[in-house]
Amino acid sequence: MSIVETIKRDVTATLTRDPAARNRLEVVLLYPGFHAVLIHRVSHVLWERGLRLPARVLSALAFRFTQVDIHPGATIGPGFFIDHASGVVIGETSVVGHDVTLYHQVTLGGRGDQTGKRHPNIGDRVVIGSGAKVLGAITIGADSRIGANAVVVRDCPPNSVVVGVPGQVVSTPPSYARLPSVARAGLDMPDAIGEGLKSLIERVDEIESSMEEITQMHSSSHPIRPNSEGFWSFDDFSI
Repeated sequence: MSIVETIKRDVTATLTRDPAARNRLEVVLLYPGFHAVLIHRVSHVLWERGLRLPARVLSALAFRFTQVDIHPGATIGPGFFIDHASGVVIGETSVVGHDVTLYHQVTLGGRGDQTGKRHPNIGDRVVIGSGAKVLGAITIGADSRIGANAVVVRDCPPNSVVVGVPGQVVSTPPSYARLPSVARAGLDMPDAIGEGLKSLIERVDEIESSMEEITQMHSSSHPIRPNSEGFWSFDDFSI
């Protein structure tokens, strides 16, 4: 795919996934996320051709005007969409697949002072929520969803839903695989706290039901008290 075709697909991705985008001209003129990606496309070509300084100058200019820091060495597939743009960081050895969506303040970064491959690989159609950090030379499988503010430091299989610090895979439902439309991708994130409360309430209901059964069992038997002579029955102490 040529760079022109890739840029056209980026415009389409923005127009498709952002309900506020009304037409292509608006995307091209007014969307800083698209501007950052557009400049990266050019700087990456320069980087691949060995023109490292001009590539870094372009990426620095893009950061100054869009608040998006994409290293020109990063490889990003077509259909890439950054929503709201501000604070996004993508490291040099990151590899991003097709039709990926990032929200603001996402970091695809390294850990410590490693050299060589030190940034993540992001599979096709992955959605990464605002504030999430994906760190190290790990792989996020295709069609996965990374929750807002998650910190992911381990590989995740395809179709995963990842939340928390550190990031934990909370489900891998088949329904997430190969979404028919990326327009609503990422809107089906699970409510981990809500699910936990639901499980707790169900457990309390089970305990209350058990207590009711025990109460009814004892009420149907003889009263637990000493007889008229003051003696207790052995059955009163049975378990």
